[in-house]
Amino acid sequence: MSEEGLAGHLRRMPKAELHVHLDGSLRPGTMIELAAAAGITLPTSDPVELKKYMLVDDARDLEAYLKRFDHTIALLQTPEAIERVAEEMVHDAAADGLRYLEVRYCPELSTGRDLDLDEVIAAEWRGLRRGMEATGVVARIINCSLRHYDPELSVEIAEHSVRMRPSGVVGFDLAGGEAGRPPERHREAFDIAARGGLGITVHAGEAAGWESISEAIHSCRATRIGHGTRLHENPDLLAYVRDRRILIETNLSSNVQTHAVPSASAHPVRHYVDEGLAVTLCTDSWLMSGVVLSEEYQLAHTALGFSRSELETMALAAFEHAFLPWPERRELLARAKAELEALA
Repeated sequence: MSEEGLAGHLRRMPKAELHVHLDGSLRPGTMIELAAAAGITLPTSDPVELKKYMLVDDARDLEAYLKRFDHTIALLQTPEAIERVAEEMVHDAAADGLRYLEVRYCPELSTGRDLDLDEVIAAEWRGLRRGMEATGVVARIINCSLRHYDPELSVEIAEHSVRMRPSGVVGFDLAGGEAGRPPERHREAFDIAARGGLGITVHAGEAAGWESISEAIHSCRATRIGHGTRLHENPDLLAYVRDRRILIETNLSSNVQTHAVPSASAHPVRHYVDEGLAVTLCTDSWLMSGVVLSEEYQLAHTALGFSRSELETMALAAFEHAFLPWPERRELLARAKAELEALA
């Protein structure tokens, strides 16, 4: 298959996105309209220039990468804004061949004015539902706490997340700057989330070493790891992750941007797949990383030599490890397999 043919196949290939941030995936045009309505000044009011500005290709590290989010978070302070962005994400996912989408966001970030945590989550769910009704894509919510938060605030977010399970919340996560902020500090929040029936994923092993991955698994009950870029530093832990089928949510472009890896071709995900780990590809953020999911699959092929069969296996792994109830996952997985057979 030619490169052009493979690119078309990857766009049509049924995919699931398990690691993408709401506040990192706004459309530039939407940002401009929301900013005008809120009286907020953006770096530019030209959508083409704004898209270029929001692409983080100049960050020194993860902390610098995260600074770009200040612009988008400021726009997500009303129910209407949150609903709109969530709905548009589902439409954008459908355009790239996604069948399932887990959107992660820290609801505390939208409580700067009058909203409380439940109102933020409810607004996101209303937007996702409208998108689902229009596209057929299945979408759910992963709520995040942030590493620099007081652990008591993480507990509060976890409690609200469990209470809001009927409003599409399926998972709990810890995000934000990793260096010097061990996930174990937030252990109580993860205990609450796990006992409340939520799936657990943790950002780990991106800006911190393998120890953060170990803590995420053994102290925070993670069954999926966001990034996991430095897992290769500890072969014993790598074997444990492989044997327990703990999924690695790999973000190639984002890891290059934050200097977790020097280049896509140097990314350890090739080693992880060769060692038999459960791996899927994700984008992290469509706006800041400047990619859609099919392009991440294309990059994995061109930079790391993944075959079409290997890419399809990673795509199916996302359906298998989604935080949906197993009967729903099984149905999505069966449909994805049938679509792949039809494409072949």
